[in-house]
Amino acid sequence: MKFDQLGLISPILKAVEEKGYEEPTKIQKEAIPKILKRSDILGIAQTGTGKTAAFAIPIIQLIHKIDKDTHKRPPLRALILTPTRELAIQIDENIRDYNKHTHLRHTVIFGGVKQGKQVEALKRGVQILVATPGRLLDLMDQGYISLDDIKIFVLDEADRMLDMGFIHSIRKLIKVLPKKKQTLFFSATMPDNIIDLSKDMLDNPQRIEVARKSSTADSIDQYIYYTNRELKVSLLDHILGDIDGEQILLFSKTKHGADRLVRKLKKLKYKAEAIHGNKSQNNRQKTLGLFKEKKIQLLVATDIAARGIDINKLKYVINYDIPNIPETYVHRIGRSGRAGEKGIAISISEPEDNAFVKAIENLNKGVINKVNDHPFPQTDKPMTEKEKKEWNKEKMKRKREFFENRKKNKNKRKPSRR
Repeated sequence: MKFDQLGLISPILKAVEEKGYEEPTKIQKEAIPKILKRSDILGIAQTGTGKTAAFAIPIIQLIHKIDKDTHKRPPLRALILTPTRELAIQIDENIRDYNKHTHLRHTVIFGGVKQGKQVEALKRGVQILVATPGRLLDLMDQGYISLDDIKIFVLDEADRMLDMGFIHSIRKLIKVLPKKKQTLFFSATMPDNIIDLSKDMLDNPQRIEVARKSSTADSIDQYIYYTNRELKVSLLDHILGDIDGEQILLFSKTKHGADRLVRKLKKLKYKAEAIHGNKSQNNRQKTLGLFKEKKIQLLVATDIAARGIDINKLKYVINYDIPNIPETYVHRIGRSGRAGEKGIAISISEPEDNAFVKAIENLNKGVINKVNDHPFPQTDKPMTEKEKKEWNKEKMKRKREFFENRKKNKNKRKPSRR
């Protein structure tokens, strides 16, 4: 099937072609025609399945038909609610590309930055608004946003919304949104609390499911290493030694833990940076840009900050800390193995995490491969000082060899000076 078989208008087909899309993904094939017919949608889709295009493209077409004259100050027609700044920015950028030849007005609002520019855009009038809950409610309270003319409401990443404690904000919005509207509800997992919320929001929805319930992508190979807490950095160094030059997204439980891990990695001569909620928006975007440009190899992130990270062909994800919620594991490793690419997810478990691993395996149908052959197995007793010294000696030897070989390879590639 091609995009021109989905009932899309020519300006959008032209934008899609310029974006480089050839064939719609499964969720796009199923969702776009249903949304164009004004059905409510309950979508269950993992990250990397093309979900944003599945709702953004038909929204642009529907609003284009309603409001063809964009010279006047248009009313707000579509609200897309998403949990994090990074994801909001990413969605707005995609809308910009799909909207290239239809010229609807759109903008994005999020917290963590001054509101001035966002307010200016709202005053000029927008038809599509991408927002995070806190900034949306704040600007509504200040009188800058009215939801009276909303025709389409999208709740994206619903499970993450609830994980981050936005349930009260969502229920507050439900009360002020028009009763008569089209609602699109998307979630990577569908636990009971999400099902209950969807029943409150949707009217006879069309259900679209492109992955097994709370499952991980088949394109991701999963491995787990068991070790002790004091050996985790050494084990990580051992693992990284086998991943030569590949870019890697590492997950940390906490913001301070992410910063601490970056300091340790830099001591080991790795190019690493952290991205989390304590960093400014400009800093986060700059760091993410450096990672996408391959100027840093390791990006250490917390779960909240990682939401919206969209990196083409990212192969490796490492859970330096095991998540205590099984569905979070699904979200994390979904950063790799996107759009049919092969991914590898590696997890490091200390004794306190073993119960969490069991819960993940129950959700995951036991597909995590245990790696036994490594120098830092999980034991009841910690490594002795003598063993630590021997390992550090061996580690420095391997590092010297690595940098010497890399230097030799660089010199081989240098052109002759004739």
